[in-house]
Amino acid sequence: MINLLRQVFGALYQRTKVKSASTCEGVCATLPRRSVPTLNRLASFFFPDFWDISEPEKFAEIVKDFTKQLPHGYHASDNFITWGRNNSMFDDLAFIKAWEDNIESLADRGIIWRRYVLATSAFHCIQLEGDFVECGAYTGVGVKTVVDYLGGVNFPKQFWAYDVFEHQQGMTNKPMPEVSSELFDRVNRKFADYQQVRVVKGHIPDSFKNNCPDQIAYLHIDLNEASSEVATLKYLFDRVVQGGMVILDDYEWSGIYRPQKLAEDEWFDSRHYRVMPLPTGQGLIIKR
Repeated sequence: MINLLRQVFGALYQRTKVKSASTCEGVCATLPRRSVPTLNRLASFFFPDFWDISEPEKFAEIVKDFTKQLPHGYHASDNFITWGRNNSMFDDLAFIKAWEDNIESLADRGIIWRRYVLATSAFHCIQLEGDFVECGAYTGVGVKTVVDYLGGVNFPKQFWAYDVFEHQQGMTNKPMPEVSSELFDRVNRKFADYQQVRVVKGHIPDSFKNNCPDQIAYLHIDLNEASSEVATLKYLFDRVVQGGMVILDDYEWSGIYRPQKLAEDEWFDSRHYRVMPLPTGQGLIIKR
């Protein structure tokens, strides 16, 4: 009997091992190779992407002059000024290509550090079970940057991109500059060659019904409105797999975004989580 059990479970173990190796082999084939940086070369980054100040152009000139006093390794953009950093995104050549290939606006260029947080989170999550989800896809640039970084048309996951795509009467969030009745079609055209990307139009969470993955490895939420983001968490968080990552785009931003942090803190506290605030303005949760 013992020998029989060994044979049965041994065969099952071998099948599981082969399946896992096969899955890993397929996913790992799309992972970008690590770029080997030069020890004494540090990149710096300045881009005049600042807001919530009375004279943004004047402020940008002040910041530009300030950076002249700094050694290499500074970042000054997206309301985020720091120095003495490796600026690792510039050492990752595959990311730089994906980022540059998808820049469509000044903001797309200025938020490079935020985009790299998404890219490196996705690098981790692509090796887990589950689909990718972005709520608040807007122009699709963030989704496409991640997908292009991790295989492009060979991206090995299903990526769900949700948005209402046009501002409607009664919506409480501030409309983004490019929302319009044409935006949904424009984003669909962007992913015409990416069969693994599903663009879903509609109000969240209603658009999730019968149109949502059972398992999620990567969840990026950027809805700019507290009640919608909490509704998203209520619907999707239990579907996030162990080790999966949730990135909250506006969590650490103050001003009109502060209600999102307060609502999300309360929601996560009841589940014994603490959101990790990032200096980029994002918040990060790793599902346990």
